Amino acid sequence: MTTAIQPRTLKTRAKLIDAARAIINDVGYSAMRVEQVVAEAGVAKGTFFSHFKDKDALLDRLIGEEIDKLLDQIETLPTPKSVDDIVSALVPYMNFISCERFVFDLVLRHSGAAKIEEIGPIAMTFERFADVIANWIKDGPFRTDAMPEMLANGVHSFVIQAVALNFCAIHQSEPLKGRLTPYLDLWLNPAQSA
Repeated sequence: MTTAIQPRTLKTRAKLIDAARAIINDVGYSAMRVEQVVAEAGVAKGTFFSHFKDKDALLDRLIGEEIDKLLDQIETLPTPKSVDDIVSALVPYMNFISCERFVFDLVLRHSGAAKIEEIGPIAMTFERFADVIANWIKDGPFRTDAMPEMLANGVHSFVIQAVALNFCAIHQSEPLKGRLTPYLDLWLNPAQSA
């Protein structure tokens, strides 16, 4: 039997989250410090740790929420009719996860690829991303010789690869959209690309 969460606990958590968002808007994700969050929220540092294991746990929630908002927007788009349509739809997602190296690193650490104690908000967005893309693939003019879920996981892998190359000095000059398109052309339309 679980006990109900006290309203005061919910208010305190909301204050911490609001404080973190305000600080992130000013200094970014990597520069945000727990000390700043507790000062802005007007709570003790111990209170922070009664709500979040550490800074990464708070950011897992905040970044996961941002990704979910982007997926909400992507999900409302009509089924893409081409790879270019898919790439265009994914640009806001790619821009967000590449906004800071710290964000991208956190996304990778919390993706579920590494063994962690619990599945958090970021890891849940990976599954949701694959579901959205799989629906596009099964309803669109893309290859039919593989399961849409497998193809969708490949799309996400190529998105991650394109963003990773964005942080590589050799490849920085190529825009994300231009880097992702050739991968997806080969992956989703192999006969046309040959």
